[in-house]
Amino acid sequence: MSVESTRTASGRVWLITGASSGFGRAIAEAALAAGDTVVAAARKPESLDDLVAAHPDRVSAVRLDVTDTGRIAAVVAEVMLWYGRIDVLVNNAGRSQIGAVEETTDREFRDLMEVHFFGPAALVRAVLPHMRERRSGAIVQMSSMGGQLSFAGFGAYSATKFALEGMSEALAEEVAPYGVKVLIVEPGAFRTSLFGGALYRSAAMDAYAETVGPTRTMAEGANGNQPGDPAKAAAAILTALDAENTPLRLPLGNDAVDALVAHADAVRRELQEWEPVSRGTDFDA
Repeated sequence: MSVESTRTASGRVWLITGASSGFGRAIAEAALAAGDTVVAAARKPESLDDLVAAHPDRVSAVRLDVTDTGRIAAVVAEVMLWYGRIDVLVNNAGRSQIGAVEETTDREFRDLMEVHFFGPAALVRAVLPHMRERRSGAIVQMSSMGGQLSFAGFGAYSATKFALEGMSEALAEEVAPYGVKVLIVEPGAFRTSLFGGALYRSAAMDAYAETVGPTRTMAEGANGNQPGDPAKAAAAILTALDAENTPLRLPLGNDAVDALVAHADAVRRELQEWEPVSRGTDFDA
């Protein structure tokens, strides 16, 4: 490593994907306010020029499309060359997808899975050897309340978040002996660009006008009116990471908590109702 390649890190070193707006931007700003160093990754790093200008010694903007696994390896290697460590990885890059399952094409399913699952999985695999070696670190997976439940029109979106959460739950158990934390964040509706420029829609079919139609209408009218404050979400994430007992899952927003409690109650009721049938399927003793 050349002397010219190294950079001085203040506090923790964060690598945040999708850092140009929404949760990514809010988390970057919260980390900087805490005195930390941020590597802000975005498909268009020039969108981070103002953040770099405000904190030239503590922000590095890098170009990264999380679907480019080769670039992922290069970015992680670059950050390690600069700072010698990555303390917190935030897998935040993402977008929406609205459409009935029948309306959603193979390409749409696969493209969304690349962004929400395969990209984060590649980033996790790239940073973990370094975190394990240092026996410390944290991985923040930006999921959604849709990572535990779903409803008409969000089948593809929730499928990718379900996959991310399933991987992350196993990951948390695997890396705990190395002092590495895993935090799954499950926001409800927050005032980000998810229902703005990042709103993707499958071609509509008349057959699903009554079930998916209301979801489309809700999403198209929600942008700018969501109750959640991204800055408060970022503060909650830092609080959870700093806690002695960091939770595996952190729902954010009244809507998320209400929906997840109702969903958990419904799952329990159904399990209890069908418990005799479920338990009656083993071989007789």
